[in-house]
Order: sequence, then C-alpha cells, then structure tokens
Amino acid sequence: MERPSDQEAPAGTAAAQPELKRVMGRKLLLLFIIGDILGTGVYALTGEVAGEVGGAAWAPFLIAFAVATLTAFSYLELVTKYPQAAGAALYTHKAFGIHLLTFVVAFMVMSSGITSASTASNAFAGFLNDGFGLELSDGGGGLLAIALGFMTLVALVNFRGVSESVKANVVLTMVELSGLLLVIFVGLWGMTQGRADFSRVVVFESADDRGIFVAVTAATTLAFFAMVGFEDSVNMAEECQDPVRDFPRMMITGLSITGLIYVLVAITAVALVPVGDLTDPDNASALTQVVAAGAPNLPFDVIFPFIGMFAVANSALINMLMASRLLYGLANQGTLPRVFGRVHARRQTPWVAIVVTTLLSYGLIVYVVRASATQEGANAVSLLGGTTSLLLLCVFAVVNVAVLVLRRDPVDHAHFRTWTPVAVLGALTCAFLVGPWARSTEQQQQYVIAAGLLAVGLLLSFATWLYNRRVLRRTTGFEDVTSLDADRPGATEPRKRR
Repeated sequence: MERPSDQEAPAGTAAAQPELKRVMGRKLLLLFIIGDILGTGVYALTGEVAGEVGGAAWAPFLIAFAVATLTAFSYLELVTKYPQAAGAALYTHKAFGIHLLTFVVAFMVMSSGITSASTASNAFAGFLNDGFGLELSDGGGGLLAIALGFMTLVALVNFRGVSESVKANVVLTMVELSGLLLVIFVGLWGMTQGRADFSRVVVFESADDRGIFVAVTAATTLAFFAMVGFEDSVNMAEECQDPVRDFPRMMITGLSITGLIYVLVAITAVALVPVGDLTDPDNASALTQVVAAGAPNLPFDVIFPFIGMFAVANSALINMLMASRLLYGLANQGTLPRVFGRVHARRQTPWVAIVVTTLLSYGLIVYVVRASATQEGANAVSLLGGTTSLLLLCVFAVVNVAVLVLRRDPVDHAHFRTWTPVAVLGALTCAFLVGPWARSTEQQQQYVIAAGLLAVGLLLSFATWLYNRRVLRRTTGFEDVTSLDADRPGATEPRKRR
C-alpha cells in the first residue's frame, strides 16, 4: 500500500504550479527569522512575566529560549529533509498519515495566528493610549473600540491584498529591533546615572506565594509566546537559495540573538522600574515605563509607544494573513466547507476566510478587554499570549515526535540530523509545558479559549465530512498537503476556484 507521503499530487495542485523563486540567501534568511520572532511577545507581556516571578523575569525568557531551541533542532532536520512549504502539517501528515491529526495540527497553527494577532491588537490599543496620552481605563469602551478598529483595519488591508516581500520584512525587522535596543541602551544610560537597581534582578517574588518551580514554569509558558515565530521560517524553504546549508546556522543564530535581546530587556525592565509599577494596570505599558524611567530628560518615552505600535501592527498583519490563508487552504483541501475558499473576483483574496478569522478575533478581543476591567481578570490580557503558546507547544510536541518517526523515511540528499536525545527532550519539555501544572489558576482559562477554537474547527470539519459523505458521495481527506499554505503571504495571491 502506498504511503500518504509518497502519493502523487493531483493535477492542479501545488505540484503542477511553477516553482517559487529562490531569492533568500543567508543574511536575508537570518533577518526574516529574527523579524518573525521579534514583536508582540516582549512588547506586550514583559510586565505580565514580571508579575509571575518578580525581579527574576529574565529566567522565564531564558528557559523559553532553551525549550524553543530544542524544538528548533527538530524543525531543522525536517526542513532540510523536506524543503517544502506547509510546515508542521506536512511533517505530521508524512509521519502519521492520519487525516484528523493533520487537520488538528493545521487548525491549531491557524488558531495560534488568530490569538497572536488578537494579543497584538490589545497591545496596539495600549501603546496608542500611551502615545497620545488618552488615559483610557482598562476594560473600557475606548480601548475596546481601538482594538476592534485596529483589527478591522488589518482585515481591510488583508482583503485588499498584501504580499509579504523580503525587503519589506528587513525594514520592519529593523524598526522592531530598534525599539528593543532602545530599551537596553536606556537601561545602560540609567545605570550610569544611578537610576538602576540591579539588586532587584535576583529577587524572586510570587503574588500568591507559590513555589519557585511552579511560578517560573507558569511564567515560562507565558514568555514562550515571545520565542514563537521561528517555526514560520520553514514556510520559506522553497524560496531559499540553499535551505539545507543555510537553515541550521541561521535559525540557531536568529534564536540566540533574540533570546539574548529578550533576557537583556527583562533585566533592564526590573532594574529600572519596580515590579509593582510594571504590573500596575493603571500605569503605562511596561516598556514605556522603562524608557521613561531610564531617560526622563529625553523624549524617548514619547517616541517609544509609536515604535511599539508599529511592531505589534506588523505582527498582527502577518498572523492574520497566515490564519486566513491557512483557513482558505483547509477549505480548498476539502476538509472545511468549500465556501471558506471563495476568492474575491476583483481583489483575488480569500474574502470569506478573512471575514471568518476576523470575527473569531473580535470575540477574543472583546472577552479579554472586558475581563481586564475586573480585579480577577487584571492579568487577562496575557491569556491570548498564553493561549498562543499553549497551541504551539502542542504542535511542537507532535513535531518532535514526528522527526523520530520519519527517521524510517530516508531521502536521497544530505540533510541536518538532530541528536535523538534532543528531539526526545524537546517532546517531553513541550508536553510538560502543555499540562495544567504549568499554569497558574488565572492561566487555566487558556484551555477554555483553546478548546473553544478547536471545537469550532472540529464541528466544521465534521459537518464537511458529513456533507461529503452523504451528498457528494466522496471521502474527506487532504488532497495535497504540500499545497496547504501555497497561498501564504509571500507566495502568489490565492487562485480563483473554477
């Protein structure tokens, strides 16, 4: 019997399409990876991480970097072994050949894009509030209107048709990087002026008197949100000049650079601003406070919120582009209702998928913004970032297992091979961080959000299966998983269905 990974792609799928242009060398690939990782996580959630562990906020970022690096090694083996787009869904399908598992992995990746973009919209509203001195209250209609309006703008740009270019990504990466380097340099300046108290950096504090292990673990699941993004780079494999040679060095270098930046930003934040101020919802966003505290006589604190807005806006757009194109791809594969695959005749963008993913993000934004108005939900804004981490940790656990299963599928070219204990440790650490023991009481709501999103996907998938079986009299399955995200940002616009 022919294995799923060896089946010939049907006519009209990605196998029949022209190859993508290989334009990315090592330097551009490195900048792409750094740009994908940088963004909303550290800008929006530094204060939340500090609230979990106090001055030792750098520790969760360091542990998150270590866990991400373990999984990155598995991705490196797979992307150099199968230098194609589609990422985790492709690896899952090749390893296990189970339609439902492939669908769940793909839908989790899509959902992580929606939760990540929703986190970015909340952060954007906060930075705009700081930048223009609006003094809008948490949970109020003002911040909610800004967050929803921002997401609507993202949807309109998405509908108009945006193709991600490598040169644009370089510019956006430089802007995001400048904001974080600004925080670090302000910290160094504040240290020379006697404004920094580095004794706070080694002080562990937990709001509810939890043990160090439990508190750091909970904070790590939150900080992990800042490290995700490296996995998106595997979707650029077909556009790299030499993915087998370039990916290993550039991915590890990119992870190391961003990990170092995050640790330095966390140290700077707690050294310049007391943890109580960083986590106070009545104050400006955490990094805005840091810039203001480190250089009070310079206008950096006025500029910084606008850099933050730009950074999180870029993250939101990229993630909603990914989510809508992946939903479009699932519909075109026949695993979700075909209506989600409809393309606008003039704009040639998947307008139904854009509408559906935007409506899902609206629901998440309303829930989180409203929850942040109550004392119990004061940290609710971290729920979306934590849910993104939860979804991707599930996917990473599967990918770490898939790399071991696919060892029985040799290929005829040289490729990177990770050390087996690294893949095993990656699977175990990701699976551990998925469990309820790795989250505080407030963070348990992440499971509710993740389950709700996954339930929507499974219900739609079941309805599609039933319709295909009863009405169309055909089986439901992935027609060609390699083309699942062929219409992602960076590729051509979606093809019109005939």
